[in-house]
Amino acid sequence: MSSTRPRYFIGIDNGSQSSKVTVFDDRGRAVSEGRAALRPYDTPRPGVVEHPDDDLWTSIGEASRAAMAAFSGDPADIAGVGLCTIRFCRAVLKADGTLAQPVMSWMDERVGMPYAHTDPDAAYVTTSSGYISHRLTGAFRDTAANYAGIWPLDPDTWQWTDDEAELAKSGIPRAMLFDLVLPGDVLGEVTGAAALHTGIPAGVPVVATANDKAVEALGCGLRTPGTLLVSLGTYVAGMATGPRNVRDATVFWTNYASLPHSYLYESGGVRRGMWTVSWYRDLLGEEAAKRAREAGLDIEQYLNSEAAKVPPGSDGLMTVLDWLAPGEAPFRKGTILGFDGRHGRFHVYRSILEALAMTIHDTAAGMAAELGTGYDEVIVSGGGSRSDLMMQIHADVHGIPARRAEASSAAGLGSAICAAVGLGTYADFDEAIDAMVRPGENFLPDPARHALYRRLETVYRDVRDHTDAIYRRTYDIFG
Repeated sequence: MSSTRPRYFIGIDNGSQSSKVTVFDDRGRAVSEGRAALRPYDTPRPGVVEHPDDDLWTSIGEASRAAMAAFSGDPADIAGVGLCTIRFCRAVLKADGTLAQPVMSWMDERVGMPYAHTDPDAAYVTTSSGYISHRLTGAFRDTAANYAGIWPLDPDTWQWTDDEAELAKSGIPRAMLFDLVLPGDVLGEVTGAAALHTGIPAGVPVVATANDKAVEALGCGLRTPGTLLVSLGTYVAGMATGPRNVRDATVFWTNYASLPHSYLYESGGVRRGMWTVSWYRDLLGEEAAKRAREAGLDIEQYLNSEAAKVPPGSDGLMTVLDWLAPGEAPFRKGTILGFDGRHGRFHVYRSILEALAMTIHDTAAGMAAELGTGYDEVIVSGGGSRSDLMMQIHADVHGIPARRAEASSAAGLGSAICAAVGLGTYADFDEAIDAMVRPGENFLPDPARHALYRRLETVYRDVRDHTDAIYRRTYDIFG
């Protein structure tokens, strides 16, 4: 390809609720995109949460075809594909790479247990990225940076362990594991069959990335220990980056980053975080949607504009976001408390947003203390970061400037960055970040609001100490 011709990179972002495929130019600008919703999970029995049929591959194909149909450039100028999928999933494959059973969601209790070989047709056990990598390229190769959890991976070398005892703990024989590559390495090339399914030209190289949170962090430009990233997704977490594999952390955990042999530190998070925001939006129903239309706004804009009129702290209304109970406390439920006659629907909405920010501020502060560092900036990514109200709440709660991630799909951009580095457009990740990541709008904290939130947090963090006993009792009645 002539150096004077444009170069484009496709970022595949397969998330928990949808698959998004974006075509980026070599300066990180999105030129076309497609999106396809994932189907509701199948839950045939307690503890089992599966993606129905071949939903991951189906949705990626639909989103890819939409992105390619909207692409006005020459497909011959597409230099590569970066692949990012949901983490903590488990895929069991037959010898030909097709599914032996539905892909297990990250919420499936089996992904936190050793593999049990019960299906004689099962030949491989891999991640969602390993499965989709095979569907795209035909190769049994996967990124090492998506194997956090019950896998026999050495977290220092990023290679399969040689320790037979560790292999036995995972329950996975070595012969059933994919070959590993690092982020930025080529997994293979798009096959003819994959080209028909996705619309991506056959022969285009597919480049490994990492797990979805790490790739999102890369697309936000996270690379210094003094920056905290808050990822507003189905799972909301605070993240920082560093060079050490911290094995003995007590209030955070160490994940693999998108830069080979670097690490992503993740604070405790909120399960069903932005899901809870959507749940409440939908609960308000047609009346709220009608009022939004009358105001010339979409429903999210309407809710945010009305909630912005609610005082910081929601007049004492507090929400504790346990809409999905953690495994160690299955009795827990979500809590909204502190109601009085001042409160209405927009107090509840603002209280949910404040709960997300206060929870992550609390857990991220603990992570910073254990790492011996601090934060001078917070980057907020995900769909919720489009809200000025959400951004201002984060600035006020954290007490530091909050910067909106510019990319609408940070994981898609991170995937494209991996492809651009792996295929030689940029010499390294720093050069690629400088060229492809642009800062978004900045929100400055208000000292008085920050002081209020600090006082409120001292109450907020004690709520579970009082509600746990109640929910243990109701769990015996309702489950």
